[in-house]
Amino acid sequence: MFIDHRQEQWLEWLGTTEFAYNNKVHSSTWISPFKANHGQDPRMGFEGRKKGKYTGAEKFIEKMKEIQEKTKAALGKAQEDMKKYANRKRGEADDYRVGDLVILSTKDLKYQMVGRRTEKLTERFMGPYKIKKIISSNAVELKLSSTIKIHLVVNVSKIHRYVGQVEGQRKEQPASVIIKGEEEWEVKRILNKR
Repeated sequence: MFIDHRQEQWLEWLGTTEFAYNNKVHSSTWISPFKANHGQDPRMGFEGRKKGKYTGAEKFIEKMKEIQEKTKAALGKAQEDMKKYANRKRGEADDYRVGDLVILSTKDLKYQMVGRRTEKLTERFMGPYKIKKIISSNAVELKLSSTIKIHLVVNVSKIHRYVGQVEGQRKEQPASVIIKGEEEWEVKRILNKR
């Protein structure tokens, strides 16, 4: 529909837009919304009107029931198809308990990682953090450090169960040094270069 750049004509076109929408065959039901509700296509305005009583009332009711059953079946099939495609990549969520250790994805924390030199060298997960409370099967409340400025309740898709370090792997984190308000680490020696 055409509307001028000041968008003052939309009221004039509203009836035409409604008619066009109600007369269009939809991909999920394969019939128009008007036909699904009234059993016939909308009048264009130039057909003749029938006078007197409509004797085919029973036929009309049967036709309406048939159309509504077909529409219901088509919507059910569309719903099943949508569910099938939506669930292709979904898996079962882990069962988390209060006190479990998890690591948090840094994917949505980009604004907090502004001072980092390059995104590809930034760690993908941070933590571990304890689960403070189970909100629902899809959300948990974490006990986060005060430096992370996000809401404590996160979706389970953003966390993974923490797996401890293997034996022989370095466990202690070296002490950091604060330089110009940034956390830095002292380099003891360079092992290799390109």
